[in-house]
Amino acid sequence: MAGHNKWSKVKHIKAVVDVKRGKVFSKLSKELTVAAKNGGSNPDLNARLRSAVLAARAANFPNDNIDRAIKKGTGELEGAAIEEITYEGYGPGGVALMVEIVTDNRNRAANDLRVMFDKNQGSFADAGSVAYMFSRLGEIRIEKGSLTEDAITELALEAGADDVQDAGDDWLLYTAFEQTFHVASALREKGVTPTSQNLIYKPASTITITDVEVGRAIIKLYDVLDDYEDTQAVHANFEIADEIADELS
Repeated sequence: MAGHNKWSKVKHIKAVVDVKRGKVFSKLSKELTVAAKNGGSNPDLNARLRSAVLAARAANFPNDNIDRAIKKGTGELEGAAIEEITYEGYGPGGVALMVEIVTDNRNRAANDLRVMFDKNQGSFADAGSVAYMFSRLGEIRIEKGSLTEDAITELALEAGADDVQDAGDDWLLYTAFEQTFHVASALREKGVTPTSQNLIYKPASTITITDVEVGRAIIKLYDVLDDYEDTQAVHANFEIADEIADELS
């Protein structure tokens, strides 16, 4: 979704609300476990785990919980075996969706998502059906403050980012996904602290929703998918036209 679009801001506010109500702790714990499972428990050798640890600390996730989640991933502590899967589908208006899931039951998760799509004017799709429309990138969010476009562009280039977008109150920096941690670290060394850093699926192009009912329907589907207990993130290729944004809010 375009950085300047109102839906991007709404989505970010929703993420902040999730933090306040504690939902984010479950996602952080799963990300730590999966990162450790896939790349080992040493953050110095596992960039994804380093990013997950930084995100957890930024959210005031207790250190004991961080250690426990990592040990579950490496098998040092017992726990249900979890795996990450990305499911694909279409929503109202032909919107493409990528849903990142971390679950201990692949069959249950797939069935649950199929029902959610079916009940909300969407359709569950086979692997690869919409993935080609997205690129796997790192997204770093920085509060604008006094940072001008020229200043953030220069910082982004020096840190190794590939693109900068205006997201209202924030700047969004995009990087190659394997460079996300290194770019964020370079920014910190320059005195700029990101408010978040995430791995995302960024759409190559977007669909602008101009119909209010279609807008309501796609946002409802997005919210249902995002609120599912095994969901880590939802990515979509739609924007909400400014002329209907106020009606939807």
